[in-house]
Amino acid sequence: MNNQRLRGIVCMLLIIVSCSFIHRVDTSRILGVFTTPPISHLLIHMAVAETLANDGHDVTVIAVNPNPLKKSKVKYIHIEEPSFNQEYAKAMVNNPDSKIYVKIAQAASVITDMANVTLHNPKMFGFLRDHKAGDFDLLIFGYFLNDFLLGLGGHFQCPIVVSFMLQPIFLLNPMIGNPAEASNVPNLFTGYKQPLNFWQRVDNFLYTTFEYQVFAPIMAWKMEEMYRYNFPPDRYPPLEEVYKNVSLVLTNHHFSQGPIRPNVPALLEIGGIQIKEQPDPLPEDLAKIMDSAKHGIIYFSLGTNVQGSNLSKEKAKMIFNVLSSLPQTVLMKWGDKDFPGEAANIIYKSWLPQDDILAHPNVKLFITHGGQGSVVESQYHGVPMVGIPFFGDQHSNMANVEKSGFGIGLKYATLNENELRASVLEVLNNPKYRENVQRFSKLYRDRPMSPRQLVSYWVDYVIRHKGAKHMQSPAVHMSWWELHSLDVIGFLVAVLTGVVWLLVFLVKLLCCRGRKASASKAVKNEKKKKA
Repeated sequence: MNNQRLRGIVCMLLIIVSCSFIHRVDTSRILGVFTTPPISHLLIHMAVAETLANDGHDVTVIAVNPNPLKKSKVKYIHIEEPSFNQEYAKAMVNNPDSKIYVKIAQAASVITDMANVTLHNPKMFGFLRDHKAGDFDLLIFGYFLNDFLLGLGGHFQCPIVVSFMLQPIFLLNPMIGNPAEASNVPNLFTGYKQPLNFWQRVDNFLYTTFEYQVFAPIMAWKMEEMYRYNFPPDRYPPLEEVYKNVSLVLTNHHFSQGPIRPNVPALLEIGGIQIKEQPDPLPEDLAKIMDSAKHGIIYFSLGTNVQGSNLSKEKAKMIFNVLSSLPQTVLMKWGDKDFPGEAANIIYKSWLPQDDILAHPNVKLFITHGGQGSVVESQYHGVPMVGIPFFGDQHSNMANVEKSGFGIGLKYATLNENELRASVLEVLNNPKYRENVQRFSKLYRDRPMSPRQLVSYWVDYVIRHKGAKHMQSPAVHMSWWELHSLDVIGFLVAVLTGVVWLLVFLVKLLCCRGRKASASKAVKNEKKKKA
């Protein structure tokens, strides 16, 4: 019996050792490059990187912000370059009348310049000098208006997986051949819900046409220029070939949020990947505040890019007047200065663990800027919202929140104290908002695989199959006129025109011969009469 137990223990040890060996063999070397400045973007990208590191992969991350995760298994390289400065944030917040594409163009210029500076950082130069082709099996690329950095995939000669913090947009779709579907898929910036009526389809068509035919070519020209400068053609493939090396696009989106749209196999929806399935314990002082709040908690945050000090004095005072008059305890992620006032129920913090706070059952309302990450976390935890969007996708996000009955969206430019107070009280006191968002929370969580499981499987799949070219859409290899069948239409028009011309020619020829025959017959008859 003892011998049998001993043999069993030995067998178990052999199995454990064998599994460990297999795991080491399957371990891949993965590089994550996250150069976009918003921390909200980094949280999404790092959730992907950390998932792969937890799976046992050797993951190295290069980013322009410090690691936001307290416990991390990745090798983290912080490139200390300037991020969004507060003056830029203040300008974006307090110029609400600027057109959406003007703001996008401004953001694109700033972000592209930052990405270029990061690439030329001495620490980055040193990393690229010390690592060559073959050192990494995969590149995880944090995307946002920085296409030229995809050349790093060419530098390491490895497949690319793109991580993006929103639903697929017009600049990402062509990389994987994802269709635009302007007739039934609402544009990110229109904020429409499906189905679209006629005038919405007209508006959507115009927006989409402008994006693909005007804005996208301008961005492509800029990216091509920066790519050629940083990745010389004598050593690197052209950018159009690098695009074809994108194996997967991971989007922080889920179809349950809408819109419903067709996606190619290379588009993977991982909406909510930054949300912890089991919240971390709150700091002791914060937990005590939240547990003891008799009337509940209102959580206030304008995201990672906007501090409370970026607001105008008048707007800040107006927000303070409304929130200080409520019985609820208010947790405000504001910054460390320029407080609009002091009140017994308001607690200012420069940083708060948002996901863990929203998971607390005593949170009654989230006052948010409407960023995708914040909206998703609020939906996941079933917390109703009052939104004050500023730029980017925030307006359309809050429009969808309002149309779905999860809260109310406001306009910062025209916001007044009465409107804010009425909206806050409406969402706090009308149970329909909480019921709607909690109903959606159950729907949003109901998936066959969690976002992390999806990332684990499909990234491994891409690595196992050396880029998984077999799942790439043929649209990636087609020119825009081929993709829209303009060459086929031109050919068919030419054939039809040729057939019509030939028929007309034959009819004219027959008519001409008929007239000649008639004329000849008439002459013969005339001669007979004279005879």
